[in-house]
Amino acid sequence: MRALTTLLALALLILSTLPSFAAETFKTPQALIKALYAYDIEETAADAPSPYQPFFSRGLNRLFQKDRDSTGDGEVGAVDFDPVISGQDGEAKGVTMSPPILLDDTAELEVSFRNGSEKVTLYYTLKREGGGWKVDDIANQQGEYPWSLRDLLGGQ
Repeated sequence: MRALTTLLALALLILSTLPSFAAETFKTPQALIKALYAYDIEETAADAPSPYQPFFSRGLNRLFQKDRDSTGDGEVGAVDFDPVISGQDGEAKGVTMSPPILLDDTAELEVSFRNGSEKVTLYYTLKREGGGWKVDDIANQQGEYPWSLRDLLGGQ
């Protein structure tokens, strides 16, 4: 009985140290995007498939994990930049979002911000999963090299 009590206490301690976002369900697309842009990626476990794992859909996280598994030690995977800011460095300032377009369990919306002197507009596809919203793709359709996370990771 004492071992069971110790085990239960240890489990509760571990669960209490998890970041609060891990169990959070984002009831609206806007709540998800707002939390995503307020998030400090240093809070994500080092072995996570992506720094944004808590916000990404199971399918998108699987693509990141597959890419990570196939990337050699010391090499950079298919996504060598921060997709949430569409760049290597900087931060999103003045984040605004369009009203989401909802179709069943999918939502699409635009997120605009400034990263340094650059104006950035990203196109998000969200998916309702586990009772809340998750990011299923991010795309930048502007500039010389348009991209989509799913395309970069080789998935549909």
